[in-house]
Amino acid sequence: EVQLVESGGGLVQAGGSLRLSCVASGFRPGYYAIGWFRQAPGKLREALGCISSSATYYADSVKGRFTISSDNAKNTVYLQMNSLRPEDTAVYYCAAIGASEVANWKFRTAYDSWGQGTQVTVSS
Repeated sequence: EVQLVESGGGLVQAGGSLRLSCVASGFRPGYYAIGWFRQAPGKLREALGCISSSATYYADSVKGRFTISSDNAKNTVYLQMNSLRPEDTAVYYCAAIGASEVANWKFRTAYDSWGQGTQVTVSS
């Protein structure tokens, strides 16, 4: 069973940066891709991007500000967030999707496992 643990959330001023981490265990590299989502109060969970062994994908809403990377030796995926805005305030989640399903990375129902989430608050 894939297990995911996020960390790195916190309070930051508008214009600042944060890097979130997602440590994965219980899966074989290459068999899964890792996606990042966020959910603000009263809103639907939004896909931000996904990283597989061969490609990285981004939602238009964060392209150019957010970067997803991975350190396979540490089984860790990162979400670097720059130029943060108050509207980026949300709980951020990482999730695992089967490598064969990565074309569906934007759809939360395509993911098998989820982390517990980490809160990001951006003050104005």
